[in-house]
Amino acid sequence: MHAQLSVTKVPAITFLFWVIKIFSTTLGETGGDALSMTLGLGYILSTLIFSLLFIVLVNLQINLKQFNVYIYWSTIVATTTVGTTLADFVDRSLGIGYLGGTSVLLTGLFTVLFVWYRTEKSLSVNQIKTKRSEWFYWITIIFSQTLGTALGDWTADTIGLGFSNGSILFGLLLLGLAIFYKFTRLSHVFLFWATFVLTRPFGAVLGDFLDKPKNLGGLALDRIQLSSVLIVSMILLIIAQKNFQKIIGLYNNKH
Repeated sequence: MHAQLSVTKVPAITFLFWVIKIFSTTLGETGGDALSMTLGLGYILSTLIFSLLFIVLVNLQINLKQFNVYIYWSTIVATTTVGTTLADFVDRSLGIGYLGGTSVLLTGLFTVLFVWYRTEKSLSVNQIKTKRSEWFYWITIIFSQTLGTALGDWTADTIGLGFSNGSILFGLLLLGLAIFYKFTRLSHVFLFWATFVLTRPFGAVLGDFLDKPKNLGGLALDRIQLSSVLIVSMILLIIAQKNFQKIIGLYNNKH
């Protein structure tokens, strides 16, 4: 028997959740590129550093007895940075290519989701009640973040949409999922994971648009400065989300 978690370890899925998620995925792209390219550490060393950071944070997150919003989002950022450098290593250094990397990672994601469902009988984040299910949650996130990087690069480079058009494409797809959520009876669990996956390539191409050289279609913003701005913005949004949830809680208690 696996011990039940006493409290939920994931934040409420609100509009602000998705805004913070997009900021984190954009930060993952700029932060990952800052270490591997700007600082010249390369994909392997950068992946190793971010992987160690993720291992520390995810173990801390899973072993916490109560939800800590800053640990949670720090772990999410760790998955986006390791996803960026790992996908770049697989796609570029191993010579698999963007389509090959996307296919491999998509297969891995579906495999984890299949095993998770067979084991726990649910993929809903509202049903994460054991440490085992929480591990499935974070392994799924790692695959989705890495897949999103490869998918974003494939769309921008191989298909030739570029960073700005790629951002528009994934933005429209996310808007479509929001419309399905609001006006259809499609499974909310499916829509959650579809949105979670697509926010990653959206953040990836948006990050590339902001920091890539102008001759490649980017704005050539400084990666380290941009990453710092994204971190500060995320912290402010997290504080806003916490205060908003407190207000909602107080309102519900009074009524």
